[in-house]
Amino acid sequence: MNYFNSKYFTYKNNELYCEGMSLKDILRETGTPAYVYSQNYFIDRYNELDSAFNEIDHNIFYAVKSNFNLSVIKTFADIGGGVDVNSEGELLRALKVGVPNDKIIFSGVGKTYDEIKIALEKDLLMIKAESEEELVLINEIATILNKTARVGIRVNPDVDPKTHPYISTGLAENKFGVDVPTAIKLYTERDRFKNIDYTGIDMHIGSQITTVEPFVSAVEKLSEIFLNLKKQGIKLKHFDIGGGIGVEYHHERIFSPSEFAKALIPILKKLDCKVILEPGRYLSANAGILIAQVLYTKVNHKKNFIIVDAAMNDLIRPSIYGAYHHIQPVQINKSCKDISADIVGPVCESGDFLAKDRNIQECKRGDYLSVMSAGAYGSTMASNYNARRRPPEILVNGSSFKVIKNRESFEHLFFEEYL
Repeated sequence: MNYFNSKYFTYKNNELYCEGMSLKDILRETGTPAYVYSQNYFIDRYNELDSAFNEIDHNIFYAVKSNFNLSVIKTFADIGGGVDVNSEGELLRALKVGVPNDKIIFSGVGKTYDEIKIALEKDLLMIKAESEEELVLINEIATILNKTARVGIRVNPDVDPKTHPYISTGLAENKFGVDVPTAIKLYTERDRFKNIDYTGIDMHIGSQITTVEPFVSAVEKLSEIFLNLKKQGIKLKHFDIGGGIGVEYHHERIFSPSEFAKALIPILKKLDCKVILEPGRYLSANAGILIAQVLYTKVNHKKNFIIVDAAMNDLIRPSIYGAYHHIQPVQINKSCKDISADIVGPVCESGDFLAKDRNIQECKRGDYLSVMSAGAYGSTMASNYNARRRPPEILVNGSSFKVIKNRESFEHLFFEEYL
């Protein structure tokens, strides 16, 4: 079988390490299933993207939805990053770790009254509005609070990002943003929204995008709007290109940050404003793995099954997206042959699988498997289905580690339930 190796997750004497820590040593303390993250991966990816755009005035806002662990958010805040939040809960997590209010952007297609109110009360850098009715509500709440709301309109440029339909967000058929004519109309109706200060324009065309062309097309469309508004006296301070940079899950050809910057900077330089990037997956996906222990193996009608203690409630992406996550042994045993097997969990659903027909080292009960590229949309999408406890999260830095989220207790599962 093939092994996914990097400077952050690599084999030493046939045993998988995260940075300088043996995964087996970590698991003796935490048990399985467990998420393990490389802190230096987070930092290196941020710095790589930041450096690529150093020719222009820019800021990176980490998309918290990809991994909202407090220690992960703080890692990016400590090196100067802002954050993009999508709910009151994400906002409160950012504030808890000390992210400055003026380094937070509030996104989301369905913000509630209370979410808009707290965003205004906290005086965040910007609220991204996604409909005319939302703008009416923002203006109404800002008037009541006697505040001016800093707003950017999310424009849907109708560009195909060539990604999975569930994570495509920039097509006309998607629920996100407003179309170009509507955006122009709203920007120019300044007298209608007296308590709104339009400070930016925003796009986010999708996730796991593996070519720069969709970004170029969308940025060109939005830059035309930006410059036309400027001619009309509407001077926006922020041009937000969103996130969506793809990562390698299974031998995808991924563009580099320097290729990304080289394609976009000539367009962005003409705008003479602050450029905002909102990566999530790019910064976090390959920083994390999910470790599972083999419970049983069996053969049904000549088909091999490896039953592990991690399930769809721990990592749901394979079940809902058909997403590929490379899976490999924590301990390589060269005396074991490779087999083709379904790697499945204990949850009572046929959709409970981590991989199907996967080439993998033959396993036995008690072995450990590592599900790679699980740092984004893994723990954040986990649930308590089958009354299962969500896994702990561990952060590794060099040759030390700390548990940054405990495994849930069974008492937690009963919290706020009453007989």
